[in-house]
Amino acid sequence: MKIYKTVLNKNVLALSIAVAFLTSCGDPKKDDTNKDELVDTVDTVKTSVVNVGGELFSVPSPIQTALLIQKSGIVYDKAILHSSNKVNTFSTDYAKSINLGIYGADLGYVSLYNQTQDALGYLASVKQLADKLGISAAFDASTMERIKNNVTNKDSMMVLVGIAYRGSDAYLKNNQRSNVSSLILTGGWIESMHFSVTAYKSKPTEGVRFRIAEQKQALGSLIKILGSSTEPEVVALTAQLSDLSKIYDGIQFKYNFVEPVTDTAKKMTYINSTTEVIVSDEQIALITEKIKEIRNKIINTSQS
Repeated sequence: MKIYKTVLNKNVLALSIAVAFLTSCGDPKKDDTNKDELVDTVDTVKTSVVNVGGELFSVPSPIQTALLIQKSGIVYDKAILHSSNKVNTFSTDYAKSINLGIYGADLGYVSLYNQTQDALGYLASVKQLADKLGISAAFDASTMERIKNNVTNKDSMMVLVGIAYRGSDAYLKNNQRSNVSSLILTGGWIESMHFSVTAYKSKPTEGVRFRIAEQKQALGSLIKILGSSTEPEVVALTAQLSDLSKIYDGIQFKYNFVEPVTDTAKKMTYINSTTEVIVSDEQIALITEKIKEIRNKIINTSQS
């Protein structure tokens, strides 16, 4: 069995897990022109923190995964995305909710690669599923309009997509529809994992390998978030995610502390500690197959 040891500096690790898809902080800056100059992309790269039963869970965002993949030199590939014209095939709230999460991740992906026409298609799919779920109010009309007006501006799109999903998450929780919010979050995570394993198969890099391995904690959070549901479809999904978690059990993490260095002149402290990940090719292959299995079942769910 071939084992890889990946060592990343904690500064890199902090960036790779600092994401926000359903929740983000702060408001973007805009000008008075028709097209907003939104450059505060940090808003789209913070951790999404979910409160379930008084317990906080941290779940990464598909947007940061897409950024990592793009920076790895992976070219845009529409073939890996969920077909945007399947909206009408989803008849249950479960199928609509979790596929809404997948479409949201796809919207972030195509926007990052500046694919204007595809972005408009996925934006329409997101809006249509939101309408079908009866949560149109979750997506602020002015924000949706700004997304349309900024569809050719990659930085603006990254911020606006984050804002739209932050608003939807807050709306759903305020209206006691956390079940829908949780499924949207899960769908986005599954799609981001699909991005990662597909990219790694195409062009293996240590960054993407680490990204796949580090999802162990996020996966555990999702299982806990979904675990309280008694809906048959959610129970079945949770069982599949639990099977995936068993594969992750074999991945080892080792934290190596290194004394931080402070630059008094710049008033900055540099964290030099590293995290070592021990993961085999076999484990990556098993994770890839399980993600494919889970995603295929979700995107082909059409039963009433």
